Amino acid sequence: MRRILLLIIFALASTAMYAQDRTPYNSMEPKGANPVIRGFHADPEILYSTKTKRYYIYATTDGYEGWGGWYFKVFSSKNLKKWKDEGVMLDLRRDVSWSNNNAWAPCMIERDGKYYFYYTAEQQIGVAVSDSPVSGFKDLGHSLVGKALPQGEIHGQNIDPDVFCDPVSGKYYLYWGNCYLALVELNDDMVSIKEGSFKLITPKDGTFREGAYMIYRDGKYYMMWSEDDTRSENYGVRYGIMSSPTSEIEIPENNRILYKNPSVGIYATGHNSVICAPGSDDWYMVYHRFKRGDEKKLGESAGFHREICIDRLFFDDKGLIIPVVPTIEGVK
Repeated sequence: MRRILLLIIFALASTAMYAQDRTPYNSMEPKGANPVIRGFHADPEILYSTKTKRYYIYATTDGYEGWGGWYFKVFSSKNLKKWKDEGVMLDLRRDVSWSNNNAWAPCMIERDGKYYFYYTAEQQIGVAVSDSPVSGFKDLGHSLVGKALPQGEIHGQNIDPDVFCDPVSGKYYLYWGNCYLALVELNDDMVSIKEGSFKLITPKDGTFREGAYMIYRDGKYYMMWSEDDTRSENYGVRYGIMSSPTSEIEIPENNRILYKNPSVGIYATGHNSVICAPGSDDWYMVYHRFKRGDEKKLGESAGFHREICIDRLFFDDKGLIIPVVPTIEGVK
């Protein structure tokens, strides 16, 4: 009886602990539109699993003062419109021995039937591995990238990882950084760094803040990043083009591709990921924004009361990205 009582207490405590992100959809939004996920979430990473044939979103659990969340949830979908809450897939206080707070900005990749989850914790980058995209993740037991800044950098943080498989070479790379953009090549085990591969590739236009994200299309590598501060209504996304995953970033004209849309009350659109629907050239931008309608009331705390949205992304006939218009309607 005592054991049963303890299990009930634990279950109730867990429910309360994770309840904050179950806030209802903003009443201003039509059902099924942006935001696509219930509650406060940010820094979305989207993955399509070849094993399950489903899309997954992993994100910072928002709504905590000063970005103080300590766990990551995962959501799944068959069509990018209806999303299922799959629950907590990594809890720093339960699953990680070297950190217990500030769980931010994850990224995920599938390789040979395994899932590698890279995440920020207390301005360090960790990695956990599972055979499932939603559960069973085992942490490495120490950070992959520690707190020490790159040599010569005096500002910034080791946060916001992005993992990328180069379809040309088959090599895997990890990008990260705040105020600078760093990269390394990953070894085949995906949980260690190839010696001598570290490099800084910070865009030279002075707009890079954080949230790096790489895609490949038609022979071009596109690096995206967020500018300004996530607490600012002017938070947005820019991009550059690269000839390889480690080359200098060339800056196109008019390279801002996601920005606020005040006419419909959308502000602080940033920290994106991108997905191409399998077997197509249909691309989608996944990003966060301020909770619509509450940005003035919340003030700076709007920067940790954010919602996840999805809109279409298009390229012109020269391969340049056409600026994404953030919408209320979302994916049709």
